[in-house]
Amino acid sequence: MSLHPTLQPYADAWNHSIDAISELVNPLAEAEWNRRTPCPGWSVRDVVSHVIGLDCEMLGDPRPIHTLPRDLFHVTNEAQRYMEMQVDVRRHHTAPEMTSELEYTVIRRNRQIRNESRQPDTVVRGPMGKEITLEHAMRMRAFDVWVHEQDLRTALGRPGNLDSPGALVTRDLLLAGLPKVVAKKAEAPRSSAIVFDVHGPVEFLRTIRVDIQGRGTLETAPALGPAAGFSLDWETYFRLACGRISAEVAGDRVKTEGDPDLTAAILRNFAVTP
Repeated sequence: MSLHPTLQPYADAWNHSIDAISELVNPLAEAEWNRRTPCPGWSVRDVVSHVIGLDCEMLGDPRPIHTLPRDLFHVTNEAQRYMEMQVDVRRHHTAPEMTSELEYTVIRRNRQIRNESRQPDTVVRGPMGKEITLEHAMRMRAFDVWVHEQDLRTALGRPGNLDSPGALVTRDLLLAGLPKVVAKKAEAPRSSAIVFDVHGPVEFLRTIRVDIQGRGTLETAPALGPAAGFSLDWETYFRLACGRISAEVAGDRVKTEGDPDLTAAILRNFAVTP
């Protein structure tokens, strides 16, 4: 194997989720491809189109030349416009066209990963033309396909894989964004601590400490007398953090303690993904 050991967990997570997506969509009837998913504005077909499109970009394929229609109300910024291009160009593709392109893309990506000999810090071209490291690109693909696997599972009524390799990549990526949510977006008080107790298939207890300068840091040690505390299940946590549900929809699945204004501000700004 030529793949660097640092990259192997991301390759394994991507492979696990992409196989699950293929298994989910291969038997679908044409009408089922139009089912709505928790991903705003996207159907099952749209989610699979997005997965195919970004993996094609990882392969170095040119982006489609396509003009988006003006009535896509869920597209409100440049990043969403970028992502929508790979989706809209496939909106009229049939079920066999979708499954065959997915299969072909997965074969090509597996070959690419098998032959990958570059170092994790190699600079590659990422979404929107940004230069990112190969490690970051592979981490984001593992995260992206797992979250979209869960979108498809919700739409199709096929729950599962909440503790798969992709779930652990997602946990770490979402936790990395939590200090910004607490300290910057929710403006938690300086010299305070906020505790998150997450249970279920993926469990963790984490503290965000906000220092005197207002900077947040992630810690594994519990805090005595925190300014606020949250207790929720893993599925609710990642759906909130990925913008799939709002705090109002989460309702009593999130138990809070401490300053109600602070807990409300954190929940309001919980989404890490754009």
